[in-house]
Amino acid sequence: MPSSTQEPSMPSFHQILVPVDGSPPSEKALDEAIRLARLNGARLTLLHVVDEMGYVNGFESAVNYLNDIIPLMRVAGEKLLAHDRQKALDQGVQADSVLIDEGPGRICEHVAEQAALAKADLIVVGSHGRRGIGRLLLGSDAEQIVRHAPVPVLVVRAPAEAKP
Repeated sequence: MPSSTQEPSMPSFHQILVPVDGSPPSEKALDEAIRLARLNGARLTLLHVVDEMGYVNGFESAVNYLNDIIPLMRVAGEKLLAHDRQKALDQGVQADSVLIDEGPGRICEHVAEQAALAKADLIVVGSHGRRGIGRLLLGSDAEQIVRHAPVPVLVVRAPAEAKP
């Protein structure tokens, strides 16, 4: 009688969503996503969210500068996406990019929505690995993405030299 103990197979991914912001944890996550995409023959969707509310945070005077800042944030986001997309293409991985600058909404909500739209079967996100008061004060986009994601999330920790 044949044995029923089979090695579990590694899940196969076809569409991987990678939120990027240019930080060391984001770059580490992109590298891991490219590696997984190459192993699985998957495509990447690179996502950058223009987080204009991150610049307001209770400072009324900052609202006055948003009209000047937001176009610069869009341009920076487009450059980041172009750079990261080229990095994937140079390693033989097909990649699309999406820039979201639609104003209100938390980053985790935009990521969850884009995962559904892109039909992603995995999200790969970088994390600073903050603990204690740093995490409490700054929050954790990665944790919120895990909580709201409609698909599995791989959290990639920042390299040791990138931690604050």
